[in-house]
Amino acid sequence: MPKPADTESPLWPRLHQAMRSVARRAQPSGNHARGRRPDHEETRRRSHLTVGNLALLLFAVGAAAVGQVMLRHGMQTASARAASNHGSLATAAATSPWVWFGLMVFAVSALAWLTALSRVPLSIAYPFNALGYLGILTASVLVLHERANVWTWVGSFLVVSGLIMVVLTRP
Repeated sequence: MPKPADTESPLWPRLHQAMRSVARRAQPSGNHARGRRPDHEETRRRSHLTVGNLALLLFAVGAAAVGQVMLRHGMQTASARAASNHGSLATAAATSPWVWFGLMVFAVSALAWLTALSRVPLSIAYPFNALGYLGILTASVLVLHERANVWTWVGSFLVVSGLIMVVLTRP
């Protein structure tokens, strides 16, 4: 009867040792490894919203809003160009500089957002996305000349008010 695995091979002990080494490194360390919750100082340090982190969050949200407005403008021009040339909207969008710049700005905002998430807990960072609603609404009215009714403004200000309450009353 053949053996299921050749454990006598010189490769087996090295492979087994490497797997144990990887498993040891993958185990958590610190308070979490001992089954304890992080102490108060560690938790406070992780959830502290510094001026730098606040600036990073505002930059990420602002860049995302600018990117969205640029994408909207690019798609408006691409749509008009495709309609006038009886061409493809996909081709018109792919060749629109506004769409490409909007995607680049949006990519920068995503990198800034990822950096912010590495420094600030999600429960604090995510409400800042509400500022994006207000920024996009304002830019769509002022830059893109779109219309917004009073209820859209009221709803946006309520969302931003919620953001302020979350940030100011965090535990």
